Amino acid sequence: MDIFKRIADYRAESEKLNWSGTFGEYIDLLRGNNTPAMTAHARVYDMIVSQGVEEKGGNKKYTFFNSEIFGLDRTMEKLVEEYFHSAARRLDVRKRILLLMGPVSGGKSTIVTLLKKGLEQYSRTDRGAIYAIKGCPMHEEPLHLIPNELRVEVEQELGVRIEGNLCPSCQMRLRTEFDGDIEKVPVERVLISEENRIGIGTFSPSDPKSQDIADLTGSIDFSTITEFGSESDPRAYRFDGELNKANRGLMEFQEMLKCDEKFLWNLLSLTQEGNFKAGRFALISADELIVAHTNESEYKAFIANKKNEALQSRMIVMPIPYNLKVTEEEKIYVKLIGQSDMSHVHIAPHALRAAAIFSILTRLKESKKQGMDLVKKMRMYDGEEVEGYKEADLKEMQNEYVEEGMSGIDPRYVINRISSALIKHDLPCINALDVLRAMKDGLDQHPSITREERERYLNFISVARKEYDNLAKKEVQKAFVYSFEESARTLFENYLDNIEAYCNWAKIKDPLTGEEMDPDERLMRSIEEQIGISENAKKAFREEILIRISAYSRKGKKFDYSTHERLREAIEKKLFTDLKDIVKITTSTKTPDENQLKRINEVTKRLIDEHGYCPVCANELMRYVGSLLNR
Repeated sequence: MDIFKRIADYRAESEKLNWSGTFGEYIDLLRGNNTPAMTAHARVYDMIVSQGVEEKGGNKKYTFFNSEIFGLDRTMEKLVEEYFHSAARRLDVRKRILLLMGPVSGGKSTIVTLLKKGLEQYSRTDRGAIYAIKGCPMHEEPLHLIPNELRVEVEQELGVRIEGNLCPSCQMRLRTEFDGDIEKVPVERVLISEENRIGIGTFSPSDPKSQDIADLTGSIDFSTITEFGSESDPRAYRFDGELNKANRGLMEFQEMLKCDEKFLWNLLSLTQEGNFKAGRFALISADELIVAHTNESEYKAFIANKKNEALQSRMIVMPIPYNLKVTEEEKIYVKLIGQSDMSHVHIAPHALRAAAIFSILTRLKESKKQGMDLVKKMRMYDGEEVEGYKEADLKEMQNEYVEEGMSGIDPRYVINRISSALIKHDLPCINALDVLRAMKDGLDQHPSITREERERYLNFISVARKEYDNLAKKEVQKAFVYSFEESARTLFENYLDNIEAYCNWAKIKDPLTGEEMDPDERLMRSIEEQIGISENAKKAFREEILIRISAYSRKGKKFDYSTHERLREAIEKKLFTDLKDIVKITTSTKTPDENQLKRINEVTKRLIDEHGYCPVCANELMRYVGSLLNR
């Protein structure tokens, strides 16, 4: 694509969004569609919901967060429903500062960045269009031109609520330029832009001695004060503070609780009354969503200080924990690696999963539920079935600890360690063992880990290694099975024929001779034992399978190999067990014969073609699994 043509097209698209007219024309526009008069909170909520909401099991998942936030569906639902939705309905929470509180690298800044980018894009849509008084330094709502005495009538006619008053600059212009005739005041469409400082403000704490309150509220323009003769003349004032520019949109406070107190007191009036004090003017109206973020230690220090009680009561604190799902954690690593210069390096299958298993284990807390260890808990959190436990047990565990996920290894540490391993060894490919070794080596350098935690974390690395060992063996064994699916289906059909005969007290035909014989109890048990079905439980299990087959048949569906998860697992394990000796001999021999070499090459090719390995990590996997099977 021609870069300059695309830039020209984008500029043309932006120019199409331009609209300017009089206040009278703006009123006519609102008669047909009053969404431009939404509050900032309503606009943010509308923006999120407009992207799509998926409801599953009584829970909501918002498409808006899908591309950047992983594994925090419950947290995002709480954030949207308890804050944005309530605030959009003009409930009292809109008069609160939204404080995202959580551990480092947990996604707080990412959430705010998503909201800011989302607002920029949403303001370019028809539904998200924003209109402002032309020339207003705060891009304020044109309805502020309506005198207070007439607002009730206008609100009823247009179906809107009018809150706030003209800024000092627009008050003066209305008197001097338009002689009080509000109908002639020009109105324009504005596009929210952080770069152009329209509708988005960002405040970051710095040295309290050098940082000025003017960063928030604007300042006197000393170059014009002699011309206008008074500090209370709006023309001698710069309305360029972050609170001024964030009007109609979002104000971000980075590491808010590190700010000097004098900066935070400005927020008391802004949150409760929707206005703030600047210069020698009356209170200035502002409609903006204030979102701040901080870490847990800063927050605890803040609430311990009694002087902060007034501000604390004006906050909605939203904990943002770490993700607790292995598969979602992998997605975080893929995203972070994609943003780096490491994308040219091949990452072997399961390498990131091994790292994710380690990270999640460090974040989980031991369950009080009998027989539930951290590995089982991790699997249930990740959506896997664990024998003996139900969905009710999962929900109970999720509510067991409020602070679960607020500590542990962060994704940034994992990516830093992977980067270190890549740079140190200049590897063309990195596998799970390289990653876990890098994690282990980095624990000594981690600044916030105690000696006791280090011992626990080393144990978790061992657990992650065992989990990877099982995955590696399964991967190689699966690759050894020629036409694995066909072999599995044949065994599956054979098993079904036998249990059907068993449950119906019938005979079964020998596939070779055609002679009738008793069901093959040895075959059935060899499969069932793979998933821990006891002798006493075998009859119930077999009957349950037949009931499933019957139910599928009534619905016109075919009960096949992939339908029953536990039976599928049993079939696979049985095949792997039968193949173990062949795999062991082939992978571990140092001088393979021609037949063995051919088989090794076939398996390596299958690992590369079908399972995502490169020649380097495929050969390493074969050697490693050979050593595992020989132990």
